[in-house]
Amino acid sequence: MQRVIVILLLSFISVTTLYSSIYASTDVGLGPIEKQSEQTALFREILDRLATRHYHGQKINDELSERYLTTYIEMLDPLKSYFLQSDIEEFSKWKTKLDDLARRGDVNPGFIMFNRLRTQAIAQHQANIELLESDYEFDFTADETIVLDGEERDWLENPLQRDEYWRKRIKDSMIRLLLNDKEPAKARELLIKRFTNQKKQMQQRDSQDVFQLYVNALASLYDPHTAYYSPRTTENFQINMSLSLEGIGAELTIEDEYTKVARIIPGGPADLQGLLKAEDKIISVGQDDKELVDVIGWRLDDVVDLIRGPKDSTVRLELINGASDSADSTEVIAIVRDKVKLEEKSAQSKIININQNGVEMRLGVIDIPAFYMDFEAYRKRDPEYKSTTRDVYKLLMEMREERVDGIILDLRNNGGGSLHEATMLTDLFIDSGPVVQIRNAYQQVSRDQRATSRAVYNGPLLVMINRLSASASEIFAGAIQDYDRALVVGSQSFGKGTVQDVTGLSSGQLKLTISKFYRVSGDSTQHRGVLPDIEFPSLYNKEEVGESHKDNALPWDNIHAVPFKRSAGVKQYVPLLNTAHQQRISSDPDFVHLVKQLEFSDSWDADKTISLSIEKRRLRSAEWDNQQLLLENQRRKSKGLELYADRDAWKAANKDDDEDEVKDEVKEGLEDNKPKAKENQMVADEKEAKNKEEEEEEEDIAESDPMLQEAGYILSDQIRIVEKPNNKQLLVLRQNGEK
Repeated sequence: MQRVIVILLLSFISVTTLYSSIYASTDVGLGPIEKQSEQTALFREILDRLATRHYHGQKINDELSERYLTTYIEMLDPLKSYFLQSDIEEFSKWKTKLDDLARRGDVNPGFIMFNRLRTQAIAQHQANIELLESDYEFDFTADETIVLDGEERDWLENPLQRDEYWRKRIKDSMIRLLLNDKEPAKARELLIKRFTNQKKQMQQRDSQDVFQLYVNALASLYDPHTAYYSPRTTENFQINMSLSLEGIGAELTIEDEYTKVARIIPGGPADLQGLLKAEDKIISVGQDDKELVDVIGWRLDDVVDLIRGPKDSTVRLELINGASDSADSTEVIAIVRDKVKLEEKSAQSKIININQNGVEMRLGVIDIPAFYMDFEAYRKRDPEYKSTTRDVYKLLMEMREERVDGIILDLRNNGGGSLHEATMLTDLFIDSGPVVQIRNAYQQVSRDQRATSRAVYNGPLLVMINRLSASASEIFAGAIQDYDRALVVGSQSFGKGTVQDVTGLSSGQLKLTISKFYRVSGDSTQHRGVLPDIEFPSLYNKEEVGESHKDNALPWDNIHAVPFKRSAGVKQYVPLLNTAHQQRISSDPDFVHLVKQLEFSDSWDADKTISLSIEKRRLRSAEWDNQQLLLENQRRKSKGLELYADRDAWKAANKDDDEDEVKDEVKEGLEDNKPKAKENQMVADEKEAKNKEEEEEEEDIAESDPMLQEAGYILSDQIRIVEKPNNKQLLVLRQNGEK
């Protein structure tokens, strides 16, 4: 035992000595980044705009100064990887001074702190490169651990601690690559490229980059949607939207060192393919058949540039699955780029059959992916211009012909869009009246968004939402709920209840929050979102996704309600319907399976400590699969289906054939060096397959979408209670009997 300790100690000393010598000998060869003379006036201009136009002003005082300093340091070094405790103590001299300096337009502290980070980061990347190029051998059997989350660690006390932290961090990266079938030599080579790229990116930072970062640390204190864009980024001031409308159709954000998918845009290539999901992390990007480029630690705009490309070309993405949040397992997908138009993915409908106790009902389901409108066609007075409301109106007429018993409006994953369309859609289901209130920074309230005609559909209605239902979706769902026109079921919505405006500056642009949405009841949709009448488990962790998760998000509040006429209402039946719902889901195999999966996923990464033993990591990965297999077999047993014998049988049976065909076609096309024709055919075939699936009436909704099935049950119960009052008594008796 003593010999092992000595060996480990010697190993630690050797790597520390190597790191120290590299730090001592590294000459970054770069002078400090200097501020530009015009930035003083520009900073004062931005501060003035924030003070006079932002919806929620801030007092420029010592309290703000302290928050400003903390936020900027966190932006510079979110994982606490470069700065030492001594650096943080040195920076604290500005704790109560940044507010006074800001009034004068003095940005010197921002440049001093950035230059310190830049020097230490470049030296660290070089040290990492030389460690990996040396003959140092990592011991993957040692029972070591690391905590990567910066919020769970203190600042490193001294260079020795930093050396040890980075040794472990590189070892963790090696393990992740080895578990993804990389050869040890290839893994080292990839990490050398990663640190070389990160070093190069840091060396290329300039005065505009530093100024933008320093200003945005201040802007973020106002709210998470307020930001400054330097002249270089003004052309793409909304990087997410640029990528959304021309590329793969995904909104991206940066989380620590990862590029994360915030949302999939309806109607885009990623949405049509169905492989890329919200919360997935992109770790490398490749063009056609070229080598994947590691993008961990890259700037968001640089990652966007890699992903963006000509229409009909292919981009390959290596992903960490956001559902499992395990970086030990990755997959590579290929997406054909295209120009995305929100109106191209129209509202769709289908009919589901709900059978309860021998009573069958036919329910129409209208899936609304976004609140879209073809503004160009509308301006040209095209009578056939596409919009959400026009498409839903046509579907309602079709449902009338089909004589459905009720309708479910599915707003899950609907991130919003046109406010006008949200208002017009509401008009289809309520009689005339206000839909939303909008209050500006001067506390003036506008109530111009109104329903103006009689409802087109007055029948039984239910609205589904989830955590990714945002903005215009929340306005519609909130209005329907306030008017008591329909029950809202699902999980708490996103909580995006603010309006942004982009204004030009003497240099660059400023995007700032200028207004806030309020429901007709007076409640804001901001922060809280829409709370469902009957709650379903959330597929997304509310602690990680949603407005309330964002730092400095504007709070929920309320204003005076506006006069409006409520419907006869179904809210009175919520207790009864919820009781039936709870009893039903407690014994429904598919719903129980979904809940257990979510509970297991939520608990999976509760421990922030990561083992650096490769065997323990393999066992942990196997444990994930074993738990998933156990849950699936429990579901199958409850339904009387044959159980899977082992993990291999389960994986083989659950392989998505369509997904494999897509991957095979892309691979074949790339190998033939004729990707365009084959990928176009792939997209056409995939759309045709989707259409066929939608036409199948025997779709197993219970298994493919247990939440939609349960929504159908709730609406079915509601119909029987409301339209046939005697059934209220029968439902109570049935519930009592089941007890």
